[in-house]
Amino acid sequence: MAVVPGGPRSGPAAGAHFFCTAGRGLEPFLMREVRERLAATQVEYISGKVFFTTCSDLNMLKQLKSAERLFLLIKKQLPFPVSSVNKGKILNELQRLINDDPESWLNAISIWKNLLELDAKKEKLSHKNANPLKRKVGEDDITAKKLKTEQIQEIQETKECQLEKQIEEKILEQGNFITEGEKFQEELQNDITEAVDTRNQSNLTFRVSCRCSGAIAKIITAQEVGRVIGIALMKQFGWKADLRNPNLEIFIHLSDIYSVLGIPVFRVPLACRPYIKTPGLRSTIAWAMASLAEIKAGAVVLDPMCGLGTILLEAAKEWPDVYYVGADVSDSQLSGAYDNLKAAGLKDKIELLKVSVIELPLPSESVDIIISDIPFGKKFKLGKDIKRTVQEMERVLRVGGTIVLLLSEDHHRHLKGGEASSGPLASRGGRTGEPGGEERVTGAEKAAVSAPAPSSPAASSQERSARVPPLGSLVPVDCYRVSLGKTDALISKYMKSSSPGR
Repeated sequence: MAVVPGGPRSGPAAGAHFFCTAGRGLEPFLMREVRERLAATQVEYISGKVFFTTCSDLNMLKQLKSAERLFLLIKKQLPFPVSSVNKGKILNELQRLINDDPESWLNAISIWKNLLELDAKKEKLSHKNANPLKRKVGEDDITAKKLKTEQIQEIQETKECQLEKQIEEKILEQGNFITEGEKFQEELQNDITEAVDTRNQSNLTFRVSCRCSGAIAKIITAQEVGRVIGIALMKQFGWKADLRNPNLEIFIHLSDIYSVLGIPVFRVPLACRPYIKTPGLRSTIAWAMASLAEIKAGAVVLDPMCGLGTILLEAAKEWPDVYYVGADVSDSQLSGAYDNLKAAGLKDKIELLKVSVIELPLPSESVDIIISDIPFGKKFKLGKDIKRTVQEMERVLRVGGTIVLLLSEDHHRHLKGGEASSGPLASRGGRTGEPGGEERVTGAEKAAVSAPAPSSPAASSQERSARVPPLGSLVPVDCYRVSLGKTDALISKYMKSSSPGR
């Protein structure tokens, strides 16, 4: 991983507590990333979330690539007991999350504001340094603009107070808080502006996002949780509810494993890359595959089924001093890939070719790393050609080179020559070590395939090809099971141990 160099730390002096959400199976990648990129400590995980402590500033936190969303942690505690407990008692316990420990809330808000204000100051300084020769505006112009700005602000504040009062009354009557299913479209800069404009705690506007899963979801709804938490926050701190454009969002997840409360640091998820025009493969998975390949400067990296180019984009952004080649047989996919490269400013960094993956126009042993998402969806599907595909990849890969593939269960089984493990990842409690068996496929999954059968002089070339094991000289190194939403897939890493025939 390319660690972004940082100057003097301008984040929280003693380190702030954060957590990130992650796609199922990506927790080990995220744990490694926060340790290497952010020098994080106290790193632990539960299924779908990674917790850590860091002194990194907002600019460093923005660099996380394997996370979905980033939150400043307010509280993390054991789940509410639900056996033989009525709803009223649970609602009372929810109120106590605020009323019994208001100091932790105020501390979290203070850290949140400091992070955003520091980032705003840095950006302001950056703009100032970028325009050193900009002419000075006369004093009369400054005074006129200031008076005009004050008038506009006064009118805007009056409108906002009226809107906030209407929203607050509606919420107190109906308890209509936003749920996790809502998506945010605002720019990241809105967060900074709002935080700087909010000069004291009582001026904060907020909304609550809730998620309930497991046994507690059968007793209480997310809307009920949001209503109780919202009213408690308004009474305790004097904050105002605003569903449309709040300064602050409070996120709550209640499950059988934990109860966690946090503040989203950015409204736009980290996984929504601003440099990808047309998304293909999930960006977090593409980055995880590239990181597993351990790309070094000067390497030749190939994606022989690049599609819209997501893997190459993620790799080139993180490891720029590399020669990247993308290939695909589809005109529409290559056109989309070119648009993505152009939008990301990488069209000169990545070469695109229209060729078949089983007939690559490259010399043998000319590529250092191959990374590819093997198609297995309804629109694009490789089927049993996976063996011929991997054999062609093996041909162009140099000895000691690496292949990282995203495989379906069927593809993985064909390559192994046996049955692939298809069990889902287990959701387990928090741990401080690297995620184990539920993410990484071990044991038989890493076993090398059997040696090739002796070839007959009379056999045809097709028969000889069929007798060669699909992995040939490729040795399995790592295998991680990840979620693609409705289905699971396997990120599999192989290394070429020798040239064919040796």
